[in-house]
Order: sequence, then structure tokens, then C-alpha cells
Amino acid sequence: MRKIIFFILTVAVLGLNGCGYNTFQSSDEQIKASWAEVLNQYQRRADLIPNLVSTVKGETNFEQTTLVQVVEARSKATAIQASPELINDPAAFQKFQQAQGQLTGALSRLLVVSENYPSLKANQAFRDLQAQLEGTENRITVARNRYIKSVQDYNVTVRTFPSNLTAMAFGYKEKANFTVENEKQITQPPTVSFEKPAAAGATK
Repeated sequence: MRKIIFFILTVAVLGLNGCGYNTFQSSDEQIKASWAEVLNQYQRRADLIPNLVSTVKGETNFEQTTLVQVVEARSKATAIQASPELINDPAAFQKFQQAQGQLTGALSRLLVVSENYPSLKANQAFRDLQAQLEGTENRITVARNRYIKSVQDYNVTVRTFPSNLTAMAFGYKEKANFTVENEKQITQPPTVSFEKPAAAGATK
């Protein structure tokens, strides 16, 4: 009887390996780890913004609309509860992605506008924050790329035979992934330009 039970367990284990069950487990863990790193880098960026805004506020007559947009975009982005369950909800994931994209755009506009304020550019604290922000944006891109690759591998397993049968049996479904209008944003780190636009010759 023990030999029969051992044989049945052995067949079951081999069956799980062959049908992709273990692949689902490892892929799911990789996605969780990649997602945690994405959130970590987004949080790092969010933590930099209050100091950046505070430093810019010290510049007389700085464009208040630009500052307000950054503050509001940060508020919306950090208001979303980015729990592990979020990656299983396409609608919630899209909302999260849009909020982070709006914050990226607001920060980019602030840095472009800052070019019109020589005294602000000469501020050591502001320059330090610029460097930290640029480094964080690069880290965000790397983390997002890893997450994108992890989800792609997982989703292929969900859809490919015979592992798709295991997916149906155990309830594994495709996970939401990042999308961008410009595919270059996936493969190239975002750059922050500190050169004054050609059309903007006026200074404070």
C-alpha cells in the first residue's frame, strides 16, 4: 500500500511539473517581487517631491500653476492604495498607471519651467534634488521593465497549451501590464533636459 501511495504521489508531482503548475508559482513570486520594486521607486519619487516643491517655492514669482499641478498630481498618485491585489484588477491598474503618468508629466513641466530662473538653477539644494529625481526616474524605468518582462512571461504561460489547462483548473488569469503610447519609453530611461528651450529666451 505504501508503494502504491508513493507511486501516486510521484506521478502527481511529475504531472504538476509537466503541466506548468510550478512555473506558475515561480512566475507569480517573480511578479510580486518586481511589483514591490516598482512601488518602492514610485514611493522614492513621491518622497522627493515635497522638498522639491518647498525649494521652488522660495523662488520669487515662480509659476504657481506649475507647482499646483505637481502637488495635485502627487496627491492623486499617492491616494491610490497600490496593494498586491491591484495587479489583478486591470481597471485599478490602469487608474494607477494614469496617475503616475500625470505626475511624471507635471514634474517634467516643472523642471522645464525652472530653466527660466537662473537663481533657482544656481541653488545647490535644487540641483541636488534634480540629480536625485533623475536617478529615481531611471530606477523607475528599470523596475517597470522588469515587471513588464515578468508579466509577459507569466501571461504567455497562462495562454500556452498545456499550461493553459492548469491555469483554468487553478484559476490563474492574465495580469495587467504597463502600456505606453511611445514604445521607446519602455527601452530608454526618461531624460530630464536642463537646457533652455530655444523659444524661451526670457529670464527672470
